[in-house]
Amino acid sequence: MIKLFIVDDHEIIRKGLKMILKEEKDMIIVGEAQNGAQALEAIKDVSLDVLILDMTMPGISGLELIAKMRKLKPKLQILILSIHAEDQFALRALKAGASGYLSKDVVIEELAEAIRRIHTKGRYLSNALAEHLAFEIVQEPNQRPHDKLSNREIEIMRMIAAGKKVKDIAIELGLSINSIFTFRTRIFKKMDFSSNVELTHYVINNKLMLS
Repeated sequence: MIKLFIVDDHEIIRKGLKMILKEEKDMIIVGEAQNGAQALEAIKDVSLDVLILDMTMPGISGLELIAKMRKLKPKLQILILSIHAEDQFALRALKAGASGYLSKDVVIEELAEAIRRIHTKGRYLSNALAEHLAFEIVQEPNQRPHDKLSNREIEIMRMIAAGKKVKDIAIELGLSINSIFTFRTRIFKKMDFSSNVELTHYVINNKLMLS
């Protein structure tokens, strides 16, 4: 029996995932959480095989949350569910320690298969993602401008583009306001931005916006 844990800040999504999986005789859901902090606390004392994780949630989320979970449970298999296209964040998620990445628009068709693949082989890549990653490896010298940013810088850039204030970003990420300004300066320097408007246009054009 494959023991599953669901982490998503939307109750309707969690309910939908449970409905999809309830017919799978070889799977059981042992818990759920609505945010990263809650999930980190809950999984400490829970025996589970695969954790289904929303890529974008308030507070600790995404790449940072993957790293924290892997540190807490090194053998845990993590399947990322995201509204973002696979080619935007999948490679970063896999490098951070995820076992697979699934776009939410195909979750009904591929979720059970992805879970079984991760449980037995430790990795799930859709055909489209595998092809894209192979292309990325071949084309590595021609990186996109934002590929030079760290995971934290990407996260903060997206939050700025979403119109969030520095103070609110600092609170949400648990950092000081000065730290956020420092990250913003680094982002502007690396990306050659001159204003938040330019940053926002780049994020929108490259489909990096928060969900």
